[in-house]
Amino acid sequence: MPPVDLRTWLFIALALVAAAFVWQLANAVRTTSQRRDDSAPDGRIAPSPWEIFVGVLTDFFDTLGIGSYATTTALFRLRKTVPDEQIPGTLNIGHLIPTFVQAFIYITVVKVDAVTLVLMIVAAVVGAAIGARTVARWPRRPIQIGMGVALLVAATLLILGKAKLLPVGGEALSLTDGRLAIGLAGNFVLGTLMPLGIGLYGPCMILVSLLGMNPSAAFPIMMGSCAFLMPVANIEFINRRRFRLPAALGLTLGGVPAVLVAALIVRQLDLEAVRWLVLAVVLYTATTLLMAAASTRGQDSTDRTTSDTRPVPSA
Repeated sequence: MPPVDLRTWLFIALALVAAAFVWQLANAVRTTSQRRDDSAPDGRIAPSPWEIFVGVLTDFFDTLGIGSYATTTALFRLRKTVPDEQIPGTLNIGHLIPTFVQAFIYITVVKVDAVTLVLMIVAAVVGAAIGARTVARWPRRPIQIGMGVALLVAATLLILGKAKLLPVGGEALSLTDGRLAIGLAGNFVLGTLMPLGIGLYGPCMILVSLLGMNPSAAFPIMMGSCAFLMPVANIEFINRRRFRLPAALGLTLGGVPAVLVAALIVRQLDLEAVRWLVLAVVLYTATTLLMAAASTRGQDSTDRTTSDTRPVPSA
């Protein structure tokens, strides 16, 4: 029997991590249904049609490379679906299963070098483990500031891309030596920022292009990275109940079929108008987050006491 290659082992690991997260999410649903807590303070677990719609819309465009975190944050804040301090956890938990589906599809379709792919994923996972431990403990105001600044960075990247000031990439499907070291360091940093709610997709695509890789190589790298790092981040968010369960389930239920339609049926769209819309949404959301943080200056100590002394139930 021929030896199992690295890519096959990656699929096996991805399937195991996906199964572990489904069990973790089911356990969180069971725990919440038994007692009312911060993840469902009104006792509601089932997602609303709006929450499912947000999952459909954001994960459809996420699969085509637009990203989902900025748009989901904007839609949640539009209707005050999720408190600001619970948005990072809700994003990471709700978009995870759709991201698993994306990772399976794009790792299969795009033949990026398996060693490069695995090492880039590991770097992002290590970064996320550090970032989540910090973000899950933050009170509301630092999270508002952090997400606001992160969205301004994302908007800047979108503007630079529109102005053709960012690299378009080369043809390489692997990284070696110094370029590999830079790629690992970059993906590590992106992993630390992911739990805060800044999407990894856009920055990762820019990173691999700067390193001379084919932009298509970004899809399995960024989706594989997110599929493995998000469960690590979610341990902290779930244990500390720093998420809104109905909204997270809405993202999952709406997101999975949207990913399948986008990846297997639509595949490509003229996304120019969508990118302009996303840019406007990102700038608006960043502004409102920073204004909200400014209006609550002086409440940090109260927020921190409430957040840090809350008991941590077992998920």
